[in-house]
This record gives sequence, C-alpha cells and structure tokens, in this order.
Amino acid sequence: MTETRLERYEKRTDWPLAAVALTFLGLYSVRVLAQLRGGAAEAIEDALIALYCVFVVDYLARLWLAQPRGKWFRRHLWELPIILLPFLRPLRLLSIAMVVKTLEKVIGHTIRGRVIIYTICGAVTVVYAASLAILEAERGQPESGIHTFGDALWWSMTTVTTVGYGDLKITTGEGRVIAVALMMGGISLLAVVTATLASWIVQRVSEEENAAEAATAAHIDELRDEIRRLAELVRQHHEGGDGDQGGDGDQVKNSG
Repeated sequence: MTETRLERYEKRTDWPLAAVALTFLGLYSVRVLAQLRGGAAEAIEDALIALYCVFVVDYLARLWLAQPRGKWFRRHLWELPIILLPFLRPLRLLSIAMVVKTLEKVIGHTIRGRVIIYTICGAVTVVYAASLAILEAERGQPESGIHTFGDALWWSMTTVTTVGYGDLKITTGEGRVIAVALMMGGISLLAVVTATLASWIVQRVSEEENAAEAATAAHIDELRDEIRRLAELVRQHHEGGDGDQGGDGDQVKNSG
C-alpha cells in the first residue's frame, strides 16, 4: 500500500520533533528550577517561544498534507486548544502538554508492544512536566502548599494516580487547570496501557491458535500422503496378484 504524503511526513519528523520536545523540556526545567533573571531569563524565554512555534508549524503542515483535511481536522480537534491557548499568557503553561504529546507519540512507535517500558516512560514524562508547571504556577503564593520541586513532585504523583490526598493546596487558576489536565492524563495513560496490554494478549493468543492450526493442517497433510502411499501399495499388490493368477490359468489350459 502506497504511503500518503502525511504518513511520509510524520515518519520523517517523529524523531526531529522528539529532539525539539526534549530541548524544550530541558530549557523549561532550567527556567523553573534555576529561576534566572535578566538577560539569561529573556534568552531562555525567547528560545522556548521559538521551539514552541515548531510545534505550531508541525500542526499546520499536517493539516495541509492531510487528505481530506476536514476529516483530519475533526479527528485532531483536541490538538487545537493545545496549540492556541499557550499564546494567551495566563495559559502559557499548557505548552508543556504539546511536549508530552510529542514524546509519548515517539515512545509509542518505537517500543510498540513493550507495555512496561511505555508505562514508565509515559508516566515519568507526564509527572515531571506537570511538576515543573505546577511549581511555576504556585511558587510564591502565600496560601499555596507547593514551594519546592519536591512538593510539586509529590503533588503530581498523588494527582496523576487520582489519589489526591489534599495535603498540598492549589490556589491559582493555572494550578487548577494543570491539575485537571494531569488527572485526565493519568486516566488516559492507564487506558492506553490497558488497551495495549489487551491487544498484546489477543495477538499472542491469535498467533498460538494460528500456529496450532498450521501444525494440525500439516499433520493432516502427512496422514493423507501416507494413506495415498498405502493405497498405491495395495493397488500394486492386487494388480500383481491378478497377473499371477492369469498366468497360472493359461498354463492349465495349455497342459489340457
């Protein structure tokens, strides 16, 4: 089957986009954890904007290459808010969602069927990115319970697992948006892992059944060949016996 232009484009850009996503995540980590000021902070901010524009261009390119575009747009409608909302400064932290989506896409293609590795990589990416985002949103708020990266990491782990102890209070609107996104991400990750595991089990069972059917068919073919050989031997034996009887009869007639 011939690949479409979109499939060729995605195959060529998966790893470059993953590299962009990792670079984005690294710079974002420096900005949040190092709390730089002055020119260094502005340089990192400009680099983050430039890298995020790569994701925007990727979305537009996929939309342009898709056929039919309307169907692709409807199927990927959930990506549009992720693309547009971070340009509104109060929601800039949502840009981290695009990084998570890109990394999980590459991870899913490269280790397909390896459920445990996929789960670990996906969970680590989601929890780490959410910890950075919630720390930037809540740090410095007097009533917030999150002031260090350790606090943020603990909050992310309890939230992504939907445990939610409630010991660390979220006070900002951005923080609540991140919490909702993280809970949805945790549920989605669990659903993907469950579906992948179920698919893997069904595939293995199907392969074993096909192997058993092939072995049974081969055994039946061998029995048929054996029956044919036995039938041929019996036929040859009967033909040989009839020939001998005919020869004896002729001898009796001649002697008479």
